[in-house]
Amino acid sequence: MAQKQRRQRSADLKAAIVLEVLTGKLSVAEAARKYRAKESLIYKWRAEVIEKLPMVFSERTASAETEQQIEDLKKLIGQQAIEIEALKKAGRWLSRLSRPNDGS
Repeated sequence: MAQKQRRQRSADLKAAIVLEVLTGKLSVAEAARKYRAKESLIYKWRAEVIEKLPMVFSERTASAETEQQIEDLKKLIGQQAIEIEALKKAGRWLSRLSRPNDGS
């Protein structure tokens, strides 16, 4: 007995199907017939979209937080660069002090 091969639909197609259902352009039953998918699958996709919808708006906040972190890290790198240069100068100065004088 041959097994049916599962259809794999792209994320774009799933989104389009759910959008048609959510906007009322098609009912779930009509979408299931049109796209040859089970109604339960379309209900599952719709629930997933509704569940994840708030993340669309929170990504902007996350992006702003990421930008702030980048700015903070740039400041830290700048401070560290200044400290490294100061330590190099101090090291050179100390090495000159610790050398024995040739003329004395």
